[in-house]
Amino acid sequence: MASYFNASATSHIEAFSWMGDAATVSAEADVLSEKRFEIWTDDSEPQNPVVEGAEFAYQTTKIVHINDEGVRMAAKHIHEKLRLESYSPRTWRSHPLHICPVEPYSAAEPLNKACLNWIFLISALNFSFWSEREGQSDRYGVLWQEGWESSKPKLWTGYWSLVASLNRALQDGIPITDPNFYSSETLCPDSLIEHVFRAAEGCSETIPLLSQRIAVMREVGFVLCHGFGGSFQSFLDEFQRQYNGEGTALALVQMVTTTFPSFRDEVYLDGRKVCLWKRAQILVAETWAAFYPPAPQTAHPLFPAGPAIHQLTMFADYRVPQILHHLCILAYPPPLLKLLRTGTMLPPGSPEELSLRAASIVAVERVRAEMLTLQVGEAASESAVSSVLIDFYLWDLAKKIERGEERIEGIKTTGMVPTHRTRSIWY
Repeated sequence: MASYFNASATSHIEAFSWMGDAATVSAEADVLSEKRFEIWTDDSEPQNPVVEGAEFAYQTTKIVHINDEGVRMAAKHIHEKLRLESYSPRTWRSHPLHICPVEPYSAAEPLNKACLNWIFLISALNFSFWSEREGQSDRYGVLWQEGWESSKPKLWTGYWSLVASLNRALQDGIPITDPNFYSSETLCPDSLIEHVFRAAEGCSETIPLLSQRIAVMREVGFVLCHGFGGSFQSFLDEFQRQYNGEGTALALVQMVTTTFPSFRDEVYLDGRKVCLWKRAQILVAETWAAFYPPAPQTAHPLFPAGPAIHQLTMFADYRVPQILHHLCILAYPPPLLKLLRTGTMLPPGSPEELSLRAASIVAVERVRAEMLTLQVGEAASESAVSSVLIDFYLWDLAKKIERGEERIEGIKTTGMVPTHRTRSIWY
C-alpha cells in the first residue's frame, strides 16, 4: 500500500474545461454551502426539464421514431412482469454487489453514511463501459468475488466492473469511496486510482476514460469536502435544510446538477438547451431505492415529505435504447441501423446520438402513461409505475437477454442490435 500512496500525482483540476480552475471551484463551493436553491413557486406540479427537452429533441432530430403499438404492447408486458416478479424499489437490495443500508434507518449509523458515499461515487463514475472487445474474453473485466455474501471468484464486466473495483478496494482497506480520501492527490494519487481499477489478468483493455474518471473524482470530492462537510450524507442534510424537509427527488437532481459540473449532462440544439441528466437522476434514484422502507406506507427516511419519484425520467444511456428497440417501442431507420451494426462511433451531441437518447426518454414516459391506465383500480404506490422503476427493470432485462438467461415471449420483438457507441462522461 505504501508504494501506491507515495507515487507522484498530477493535478486534474484544470484537465477539463467543464471543471474550471481551482480558485473558481473553491469560490463556487463556498457560495454553494450558503446558497438557497430556487424552489418552484407556482401552484402546478414541478415539471422535469428533461421531459420537455427530450420532447423537443425527439421532434427536432426526427431520426428515431416511437411505435405507438409497441408502446401499448410493451406496457402491458412490463406491467405484468413487474407484478409477477414482485419487482419493486426493494429489488435494489437483492443485487449481490450492492452495499445495503442498515434498517431501521439511523442517520448516526456509520454504515449508512458509507453507503451514501458509495452510491454517490458509483453514480459519479457511471459512464462509458462498452468495450472495443465486446464479446471477447480479453475485454476489460475486474476479478473480485460473486458478492458480499460469497467469496467465490468472479469476473465482472461492463457497469458491474466499476462496482466490483470499488468493492474490492474497500475490502482491501482502501477508503476509495470517502470524498476526503479520493479528493486528495496526496492520500489518493492517480497511481492508486489506476490500481483500484486494474483489469483482471489476460485483459487487453484498461477501464475506459481513466483520466476523465480521475478528474471527476477530484472535482466532486473537492466540492463535497469544501462545501458540504465531506460526505454525500451532509449534502443531503443541506438539501433538506434548504427545502425545509420537503425536498423531492427532482429538486435533489437539480441541486446535484447545479452543484457539480460533471453531472451537468446538457447539450444545445438549435440554440435551445436540452437537459438529459442521466447520472444526476440515477444518483437520486439509486439513493431512493437503496433506502426505500420495507413498508411502502412508511415515510422515506431521506425524503420525509415524499420523493415524488414519478417526476424523474428514465436514464438515457446506451443499454436501455437497445432493449426499447428490441421491444419494438423504438424504430430505427436503415442508415442508423447500419451505423450501429458497423460499430461506427456517434459523437456526443450528434443528431443520431441525441435522437437515440431523447426518443428513449419520451418512449418510457409514454410506456409509463400507458401503465398508469392499466393500474387503475389496483392498490399500488406511485413508485410502482415510475419511469425510474421501468428503467431499472428494462436495464436488468437487457442484461439477462445479453447473458442468454431470458427471452421475451408473448409480444412482438425484433432482433437485438448492438448498442450505440459514444465515448463521454455523461453515460
